[in-house]
Amino acid sequence: MPRQSMKRGRRPELMWGVGLAEPVVRQIEEGVGPGFHIRNFPEDALPLTREFEQEEKPSAAWIPWSVWAAFPEARKQEYRNQDETHRILIQDGETEFEMEKVLAEGFLTVVDLPLTRPKIQDVMFRAKEVKSLYSDIYRMTEEIMLERELLARKTDQLLFLNKLLASATESLDAVTILANAKSSLGLILPVKMLHAAFWNTGSDNAADVEILLNGKMSPPVESAWVEQIMTSASSMGAGAVNGLQISYTDPARRPEYSLAPDQGKLVIMPLVAGHQTFGCLALLCEPGYRLGRDQVETLRSAVNHVGLALRNALAFKEVKLRADRDGLTRLYNRRSFDERLIYEIKRRARYHHDLSLLMVDLDHFKSVNDTYGHKAGDLVLRKVGEILTTVFRTTDLAARYGGEEFVVLLPHTNEEAAWKLAERVRTAVENCAFHFDGQDFTVTASIGVASVAGGSLSPDDDLVLKADKALYQAKNNGRNMVVVSGQKDAAAHNAMQ
Repeated sequence: MPRQSMKRGRRPELMWGVGLAEPVVRQIEEGVGPGFHIRNFPEDALPLTREFEQEEKPSAAWIPWSVWAAFPEARKQEYRNQDETHRILIQDGETEFEMEKVLAEGFLTVVDLPLTRPKIQDVMFRAKEVKSLYSDIYRMTEEIMLERELLARKTDQLLFLNKLLASATESLDAVTILANAKSSLGLILPVKMLHAAFWNTGSDNAADVEILLNGKMSPPVESAWVEQIMTSASSMGAGAVNGLQISYTDPARRPEYSLAPDQGKLVIMPLVAGHQTFGCLALLCEPGYRLGRDQVETLRSAVNHVGLALRNALAFKEVKLRADRDGLTRLYNRRSFDERLIYEIKRRARYHHDLSLLMVDLDHFKSVNDTYGHKAGDLVLRKVGEILTTVFRTTDLAARYGGEEFVVLLPHTNEEAAWKLAERVRTAVENCAFHFDGQDFTVTASIGVASVAGGSLSPDDDLVLKADKALYQAKNNGRNMVVVSGQKDAAAHNAMQ
């Protein structure tokens, strides 16, 4: 019967008999039915250690008390270590056992001889019940461990987002925000490089794009990144490019900034505010790295936080630009110049360095507006602003002083150097050809120069007044010239001669 069952159904479940007499083996076989196979080890051939290491483990082991009592403790422990096997103690002597002692020895239960069918069925019912209970406990334990792991990951993600949000909101500078974001993202991703692009699309669907690179790179690598980012920006709605500006979070050129876009896993994510895409982040991770679903969601939340912080930084930059700059020429305005002049005068009083000032006025500018219109005048003012931005250093300050009048503050610049710079500006303005509404025209500029030498004890708070007087002298002497304060007419350079 057992053999037929083996052919028809699945393999019978293995059970061990440990030192059982043959009549007892037959009693167990009759009691458990055809679904089980009893492998009995005689007392003179009990299972060795290698038997316990086999892949197929017995579901139950029937062990007489006389055999178990003769086992050394090490052998008993081998049986106790078989968690998948239920051990049933057979009472084959006159000793009465209390259940506590049976359980303490690691047995499921104890049954006395003879082994009748009801006794065996009761044992099998208990074994099945315990197995089911163990399965439930194991499953519940797995679920609890999984929930704990998920909770731990959620906690880590919340801590990460909290840290990222704190670092993103501690500054209104886009460079600082991006540097902090790279550091924070490194907690969940192996981020090697992090770049960003921002764009502002005008009414003509042309965008001014600013790219913020992680750091300075070799020209070929930088070109590859710019092309990759511009392609992504175009696909996200940036449109045609009107102007492009590139800046760096780290001005130094370092070896780690030599990675091209194809040297890792590249992730491009849009920056969105108010349902409008205003930029993108480009993350380069280690090659072959794959993001889990929860990591993708966390990354999206992180990018949203960073995007909001960057949006605020760009808005602050624009507000500050409007507050500090002239809207037409993009040079600094009168208020910014006055603040910087006070600062430089205080610095000169302390360190006694050279300080110079240029005052530039466009000649006959009113006639440009009257003849060609105010839009032509605006064109001239913007161009003069570009010339002043190009000629001078970043440490100098060029500002629109009012109307067609400009000033340039030159720290650490002596009188002769200031005069040469003024000449360069005057020549650039004179050589600039303007074309507006089908008409060509040119303009000239008169420039007054005032300087205070390093170590001089003379007062310098009238620097603007001295430059203004020099400018007035240039106007009276025929215009289109540079006049240095305190010098006679012979010191004026008259370009008309």
